[in-house]
Amino acid sequence: MHMPALSRQQIRDVDRRAMEDYGMSGLVLMENAGRGCADVLLHLGVRGPVTIACGKGNNAGDGFVVARHLDMRRIPLSVLLFADPAELSGDALANFKIASRSDITMRPCWQAQESLHIPQDVDWVIDALLGTGASGPPRPPLDRAIRLLNAAGGKKLAIDLPSGLDCDSGSAAEPTFRADHTCTFVAPKIGFSNPAAAKYLGQVHVVEIGVPRKLLQEVVGI
Repeated sequence: MHMPALSRQQIRDVDRRAMEDYGMSGLVLMENAGRGCADVLLHLGVRGPVTIACGKGNNAGDGFVVARHLDMRRIPLSVLLFADPAELSGDALANFKIASRSDITMRPCWQAQESLHIPQDVDWVIDALLGTGASGPPRPPLDRAIRLLNAAGGKKLAIDLPSGLDCDSGSAAEPTFRADHTCTFVAPKIGFSNPAAAKYLGQVHVVEIGVPRKLLQEVVGI
């Protein structure tokens, strides 16, 4: 089934109804999202080291899942935490705990100084800071995080959409993550059609997360 682009509100409706009406677990949806991103990275030839920058919402939770699946394949990686773990909740907190107990390297960065840097030999840099619910300019410390990621070497991948890019308008805040690849979930977002968004998105990969086809038809009206 060809999926048209979805708005921020439609994505919220899909997530809510998948859990409330269809009984799907948020953890299962997050697992499918993160594993799908890891599969794309493996297809693209990821070797490591990989740096994954995580905020505090579900986008961060997806990042923790990606870290676990790459670690299972012995890809060297580290996670940069741009939020105090005490601020995490729900499924993101659950996946943070799993990743922490798996001995994945976690670097606290939410209070780090400007001297924080990413090693020059990094293979991939992954943006798991902000998701589709975010709008407006990224606030500290995430603005600093985005600038750090953009200045790093290596190839760059955004989870769901580049942090700083508005999913409805496709307009880019200052700063916005510049991805070579974007793994977006369920369907492209309507803002992706904005020509100005292309230089931030790179190549877009649509990752299925197991949402029932019937639900998508109901939400989109096709």
